[in-house]
Amino acid sequence: MLEAPGDSRQSPRQGLSTLQGQGRNSLASQGPLIAKLHLSFSPTFCYLRTIHRHKMMRKTIFSLGRHLSSMARGTTQVRRFLHGGYVRIHPSVQEALLEGRPVVALESTIITHGMAYPLNLSMAREVEEIVRTNGAVPATVGILRGQIHVGLTDEELEFLASSKNVVKVSRRDFPFVLSQGLSGGTTVSGTMIAAHKAGIPVFVSGGIGGVHRDGENTLDVSADLTELGRTPVAVVAAGAKSVLDIGRTLEYLETQGVCVAAFGESREFPAFFSRQSGFQAPYHVRDEEEAAKLIDSALGLGLSTGVLIAVPCPQEGAAEGQAIEEAIQQALSQARSKGITGKEVTPFLLQKLVELTDGKSLDSNLALIQNNARVGSCIAVALSKLQESRRKRNLPRPRDVTAPQPVVIGGINVDFIAKAQNPDILGGGQTNAGRVRRTFGGVGRNLADCLSRLGQAPLLLSAVGKDEHLESVLHYCHHMDMSSILQLEGKSTATYCAVITSAGELSLGLGDMDIHQQITEQYVSQFKEKLCQAPLVCMDGNVPLSTIQYVCQLAREQQLAVCYEPTDENKASKPFLSDSWKALTYISPNLQELRAINRTLGNPLPAELPSRLEDVIQAAVALACPLLAHLHCVLVTLGAHGVLLCGKSLGGSISLYPGADEQAAAARLCAAHFPAIPISREEIVNVSGAGDSLMAGILAGMLAGHETGTCVRMGLLAASLSLRSYEPISPEISTSSVSQEQVQSRSWPEVKLWNMD
Repeated sequence: MLEAPGDSRQSPRQGLSTLQGQGRNSLASQGPLIAKLHLSFSPTFCYLRTIHRHKMMRKTIFSLGRHLSSMARGTTQVRRFLHGGYVRIHPSVQEALLEGRPVVALESTIITHGMAYPLNLSMAREVEEIVRTNGAVPATVGILRGQIHVGLTDEELEFLASSKNVVKVSRRDFPFVLSQGLSGGTTVSGTMIAAHKAGIPVFVSGGIGGVHRDGENTLDVSADLTELGRTPVAVVAAGAKSVLDIGRTLEYLETQGVCVAAFGESREFPAFFSRQSGFQAPYHVRDEEEAAKLIDSALGLGLSTGVLIAVPCPQEGAAEGQAIEEAIQQALSQARSKGITGKEVTPFLLQKLVELTDGKSLDSNLALIQNNARVGSCIAVALSKLQESRRKRNLPRPRDVTAPQPVVIGGINVDFIAKAQNPDILGGGQTNAGRVRRTFGGVGRNLADCLSRLGQAPLLLSAVGKDEHLESVLHYCHHMDMSSILQLEGKSTATYCAVITSAGELSLGLGDMDIHQQITEQYVSQFKEKLCQAPLVCMDGNVPLSTIQYVCQLAREQQLAVCYEPTDENKASKPFLSDSWKALTYISPNLQELRAINRTLGNPLPAELPSRLEDVIQAAVALACPLLAHLHCVLVTLGAHGVLLCGKSLGGSISLYPGADEQAAAARLCAAHFPAIPISREEIVNVSGAGDSLMAGILAGMLAGHETGTCVRMGLLAASLSLRSYEPISPEISTSSVSQEQVQSRSWPEVKLWNMD
């Protein structure tokens, strides 16, 4: 007997060098790279043991701001992520999920309990090869030594196929099997759980379990049916096994709210070995494309139920259907006489059928499994194309290449956000259980991302290292103009590690941001012509002071419109250390950053920052007023309260566009308060990019030439979408979802105007 192969995870511990604090909105989100955390604290470093997980942090307080201390308390399930130390995802599966390629989950009970060795092994290999041939990546799910494996090596397949002491694992069995370090094959139910948490929407099986014959008396109902009623995965199978009560199985699926569709030209529900069961499915889909659309609709609605695509056995493999049915009755009689019940019934019946039919049932079994694999992989490919097409529709249309591009100068970060599970974080090198999420952010990157989705195609000037993060960064930002990014040998892409308590408070932040210093004046000056032609230049606080001063000097000479995103309280004051700030056109601080700027300028400060809306607005007005002697507008982000636009008003409104109005004698300093779009705490998924989405939406409206109210409300729309998204900048942000038409179609709270003079 083979020994269970060991854990084949690569680099289980990722060392992080001593880090320094980092800015606000770098907590982006990507794909399924969420990990379970084991933190070993020492004076100089922490180890992150990166494994996949199924929950992500949420924020306690609704905020468009940028502070890690207000990260989420509690957790919310994310389909793509599995329980940490209990799971290993095969690298080929992980890579396919990251790149959005089709993946097909496969069960392993048929390997461990459905066929004898070595036929089961050759069958498993053939099925995986069929999936590959049809353009998808196979992910056979199994349990090896107490660990769930999503995707198996050939050695692991052989271990499961040849081992005798393996168990059959459904939902109820996971806790015991994993805690005891056992190995086994996953049923339809068990495989659905793993597939769903890994983010695999399509799963191919031979046939599902169901209501056993005489189930109305024994209450013997397969967990496959209840799993279909609670787990949003599409199961492609040859209906229910013919040894079951098909009619009651369909009734039970209806009660569970499961969408059942026969595959082909009729609604005839197949019965595993037979193409006809005598029962009709509620619906039918004619081909793989129709099946993919059905699955996509179910996923898009966010239903918590699965979909069953019932594929009839190939015609050539179904000729012996009547003979097999007679053998089933004989096998059932033998099972009853032997007292065989529960999960042991199906393996017994299948083996008896092989004997009673002289192997014909086995031939039919193999034929239908191979057919299901072909159909299921084609459905997965069609579904992937459908989802990719929608993603592309949500991306901006190419900008006229002859039109000058806006320019964004700022940081790109890779973040590791670690949340402890227990209230008390143990020091002294002890291990703390928790969760880790790898994300992609940086204020500059986030701004460029959102502007790109809104059709503005900005040129991003930033720096990354030629390291292990480079490929992932470029792939994540594939819809952006990354052509001018510095890629530096021997340098590390900016990384940040935030350790969050179980209550959502920031306990420790470590950042390696040295590469931001490579966004130098010499580098940026290479793009002087593009800067001078740009309709707008935006900088974040990660940029070195000398580069900020260079851009401000260029703005003064060329009359450029420049927006400064302060990034965090420590970096907000960079331009204000000299007279450079007087060349800026816009800044977008929150209240803390606005106070830091005034502190640098030596202006009076409030004793403490208020929380009541009226007091917040009064404080913001008082702090913004001294800056408007030189700046055109100060946009103060107020979190749950929205945004306060401070500038010169003529005729009762503030214009975002510099022009003659501000020179008029009648122009007065005013502040306009735009309330945020209402959103419940339960709806908030991710706050990390909301502030950047707000600012980018406003800037996109300005670049499109819209009036001030429309611009600000476009920003509020973008922020609202990102708050509801697992990504820092929501993929749903597009020129159709954030537009003048969308603004005009909504009812908005009244805008209040304050006189600042």
